[in-house]
Amino acid sequence: MTDNKTPKEDKKTALQPLTKKGNAPVPLSLLDFAVTGQGYSAIETLQNSIELAKLADRRGFARYWVAEHHSMPAISVTSPAVMLSRLIGETKQIRLGAGGMMLPNFPPLVVAEQFGMLEAMAPGRIDLGIGRAPGTDSYTATALRRGLAIGAENYTEQLEELFHFLDDDFPEDDPYKDKVWAVPGLGQDRQNGIPRSLNRPSVWLLGSSGYSAQLAGKRGLPFAFAAQLAPENLLMAFDLYRKNFQPSEVLDKPHTLACFGVYAAETEKEALLQTESFAHSMMRMMQGLSYLMPSPEDLAKYPYSAQERQIMEGWRHRMYYGTGETVAKSLDEIQKRSGADELMVVNLGHAPKGIIRSAELIADAYQMP
Repeated sequence: MTDNKTPKEDKKTALQPLTKKGNAPVPLSLLDFAVTGQGYSAIETLQNSIELAKLADRRGFARYWVAEHHSMPAISVTSPAVMLSRLIGETKQIRLGAGGMMLPNFPPLVVAEQFGMLEAMAPGRIDLGIGRAPGTDSYTATALRRGLAIGAENYTEQLEELFHFLDDDFPEDDPYKDKVWAVPGLGQDRQNGIPRSLNRPSVWLLGSSGYSAQLAGKRGLPFAFAAQLAPENLLMAFDLYRKNFQPSEVLDKPHTLACFGVYAAETEKEALLQTESFAHSMMRMMQGLSYLMPSPEDLAKYPYSAQERQIMEGWRHRMYYGTGETVAKSLDEIQKRSGADELMVVNLGHAPKGIIRSAELIADAYQMP
């Protein structure tokens, strides 16, 4: 750390330590996709998400993150910031965040403004997970960006601009210096002549490959890996992150989170049926079809080809499913192998109430309060 920087303990952007609850090996969190199975409405789904967040708050889960997706009938959250603003009033202590905001879809100023507002409404409880994927298909990405050629190739520049807005530290020769401020934020405090009143949201980089892992390491940021998408890359990505890690004002040492797709039920059979619904929806997406999540009853009538069954099997193997104890055992094993500092699960099934029950069973298996 250079002499002209504020010591880490004086910076209010440092990653705050979390306490694990129950018998979980490390802090355990929830990611919510707001899954909307066929036959259910967005109204039912979003109310279910609110109930899931309240459950997570009561049972001692460390974080509750919501994901950004677009043009997917099976997922109802397109704006994490809007969802989080509701959850602030529904919860008391759990950290709330985006897992994540897909930065290529937004001007960095918009992201800084939205999460500055959330931080002002819930000081010390907001996480900002940043991703570089579109969270949708190429057609929808074009519609989101008005046809502008903004994508992964511009990601590092966008990320740099986002941090300048969050930290109010544009260089002197930047055209935004003392002309554009993210409000609420540190620039607003400075312009109003008051001491720093806000923390910066806790910023994470998200990824499912090695690119964001290396970038997170070089910037000294916490790194969250989307193992629900590519568990085969988890150990490689964590290794790259740790090898590239450079201490920062946020972290003295690497800090990792691994997220897994799960489904817990009273029986192995029921868990498998719900997992099949998710696997079917991913198969449709790989075929270029609309992302829908049919019920297990509908799947029983579906005439699968050999290739489709192979795709389904591949997605089933990406998930941990079974009883709560079975899922917890799998999570314990992968935490030990990967050395993840935190675990996160996304419950993926067709029925809203089943998703809440899945989270309850995992909390029970870990004897969370």
